[in-house]
Amino acid sequence: SAIQPVGCAVVLAFASISLKDAQDANVALEQKGNILSTVTQIPEGVDVQAMYAKRIKGFVVNYQGDVVPNIEPAKVNVESEYKKKPEDRVLPVYEFMNEADPTKVEAVVLPVYGYGLWNNISGFVALESDFNTVRGVKFAHKGETPGLGARIETDEIQKRYIGKRIFDGSSTLVSIMMMKGEGLNYADDHHKVDGMSGASLTGKGVNNMLKDYFSCYKTYLTKNIQ
Repeated sequence: SAIQPVGCAVVLAFASISLKDAQDANVALEQKGNILSTVTQIPEGVDVQAMYAKRIKGFVVNYQGDVVPNIEPAKVNVESEYKKKPEDRVLPVYEFMNEADPTKVEAVVLPVYGYGLWNNISGFVALESDFNTVRGVKFAHKGETPGLGARIETDEIQKRYIGKRIFDGSSTLVSIMMMKGEGLNYADDHHKVDGMSGASLTGKGVNNMLKDYFSCYKTYLTKNIQ
């Protein structure tokens, strides 16, 4: 019957919409988990949505460090913004509030985006309440070489950034540089981390990504630095 294909199309369209809603919800939940994981351990079995709602306060700033009203940070497409000139981007900020004192900022989480060896890389960088010292990072990649550039997703690499600083002194932006080669100790250098053997181009991509986005957030951060 002629009705059957139409009915089938309606069912498929409905299924597609429902599936997209579910996929969008999963992406949003994963992002919330990634933001939280840069600043704190997420206890097993905890309700990530509830924890995020209680501890995270999000807003958007511009290149001048001013809050941009009426834009929801989670709705900002960082990939699309990356294609704009830095001074034209809108920049999400996620403040992690103190559990005992919800008015006190304990850390601030900033999205970052860039290009690795083969494809886009992205992530979140959390800074302590001094708006300078790294509390944690979460990096992701679309298509880096397995076991080489893809190591930016591992705890081993990400832990190297903890305690590093992005400013030298009060407001000189130095950023953090992943060095070429691997196996050296940069514990005494606030702005360098050990590299990834065989993946220096991905490391360079991470360096460019961090410098680019720290530059975008610089005015916002220096307004708050302690």
